[in-house]
Amino acid sequence: MNLIIGLGNPGRGYAKTRHNAGFMAADYLAAKHSIKISTRECLSHTGSGIIADTPVTLAKPGTYMNLSGEAISRLARKYRVKPQSITVIHDDLDLKPGQIRLRQGGSSAGHKGIESMIHCLGTRDFVRLKIGIGRPEKGSSEDDIVDYVLGELMPDEAKLMQAIMPRINEAV
Repeated sequence: MNLIIGLGNPGRGYAKTRHNAGFMAADYLAAKHSIKISTRECLSHTGSGIIADTPVTLAKPGTYMNLSGEAISRLARKYRVKPQSITVIHDDLDLKPGQIRLRQGGSSAGHKGIESMIHCLGTRDFVRLKIGIGRPEKGSSEDDIVDYVLGELMPDEAKLMQAIMPRINEAV
């Protein structure tokens, strides 16, 4: 069993934001592989199925991004999944829009959802599939970055996000 986690913030107000790139990917994977994300468990919305001949549970934490680790650690305990069998899909400011990067382990690079996972799982040894969202054009203060990641995708960014979903599927 592998856990594939899409990170994001719950609620309609966040649905089309850059920070919800992981939720968008989880929704794409669910549709592509006929997995219904309809079960509520361990502070998450989950669905089970098969991807690339491997049993998976696809999950979207119901916690806010900064507390994602709480939900993910509960899922890992419930399903007895080791961190190495967890793939987390999330936004990344340091990658250009349209870029993805697959990586095992490493630091959080300041991503609060990943920091929460590291803290709650007690390890950095899980797979990350990073989706580039780029950095804001205006200054790079903390407030500018928060406004940017919580801002809705512009129409061209939304098209680009949809265009990279098949590559995300291949990476998974």
